[in-house]
Amino acid sequence: MFKLIKVAFLGAIALAFAATAYADFTFVSWGGAYTMSQQKGYIDTWGPVKAGKTKIAVENYNGGLGEVKAQVESGNVKWDVVDILPVDAINGCDEGLFEELDFASWEDGYLESIPDNGTGEGGTISACAAPQIWWTYVVIFDPKAFPGKKPTKMEDFFDVEKFPGKRGVHTWPQAVLEMALVADGVKPNKVNKILQSTGGVDRAFTKLEDLKGHVVHWSAGAQPLELVKSGEVVMSIAYNGRAGAAILSEGASFDYIWDGQVLDGDWIAIVKGSPNKDEAIEFLKHATTCAGQAEQAKYITYGPMRTCGLDIIKKGEPWFHNGIAVLPHMPNTKKRLKKSVLTDPVWWADHNAELKEQWSAWMAGNK
Repeated sequence: MFKLIKVAFLGAIALAFAATAYADFTFVSWGGAYTMSQQKGYIDTWGPVKAGKTKIAVENYNGGLGEVKAQVESGNVKWDVVDILPVDAINGCDEGLFEELDFASWEDGYLESIPDNGTGEGGTISACAAPQIWWTYVVIFDPKAFPGKKPTKMEDFFDVEKFPGKRGVHTWPQAVLEMALVADGVKPNKVNKILQSTGGVDRAFTKLEDLKGHVVHWSAGAQPLELVKSGEVVMSIAYNGRAGAAILSEGASFDYIWDGQVLDGDWIAIVKGSPNKDEAIEFLKHATTCAGQAEQAKYITYGPMRTCGLDIIKKGEPWFHNGIAVLPHMPNTKKRLKKSVLTDPVWWADHNAELKEQWSAWMAGNK
């Protein structure tokens, strides 16, 4: 009898250890085609998930630090891994909302394979966040809406006389100000210098007046595609990955204006006080491997932050999951980088609050 109890007890310990070795945790992202790409590229390919040792719960949010801050300050942390923008990575780390990461223990060559993004050696912007993918704010349109000459440059987006119709613009100032300066004649590689100099912001807002009365605002990633499809707008700023996934997976009729696109990135971080910190770290290591970043690009047209991930795609084309080449829809090819504004997350982190107020006032005056 004692032997049976002992065996049962040891078996219970083993089961408990197996259940807690990779505890379930929550991954938070932006929804839509993007979250689906992470599900297939990162979550479904992770060893503990494939082995049935853990199940990752996926939730969607609209960005920002509000919910993260509320959880950390209350001591009731429910989220583990969060996909965040560079601005939030910087501010969140400064505010103690994310765990610091020791990149020395990650895949060999991890930091070295991330190109300089203008914010520091190795492309890192924060000790609390792992670089993941490049994406861009790009202007999209339906070619069928322009039977004659089609828009090709950022200045065309701002020219409502040459290309009549409404424009879709998001409800926050990032990228809009940079695009306005490109449309005003500033070369993409000089935009940050001009924007951050005296009078630069005012110059951008002055150019935005060209769109007065012609703007339809959107706040969720799927909306600009719907606005263009319905004809409510003739062009819209959009996330390139949303448009690319619609084109490649659904045959949607969209084309891009790559000229003056504003290239940004997404990072992944662990919420401070995560109840599953160790497992979350291992998941981040997996999600940022060369193969993991390339695998995600089979389902959305965001470029791997690591150059080795992009190399895998180049060698494997046609790479998209349905057998179509994905590089023509990637924002970070060499040719497109020359036409791009590379956003400065450090500057935006310092000025975001004040510019949000100015942008809100501009939106209110342009309804």
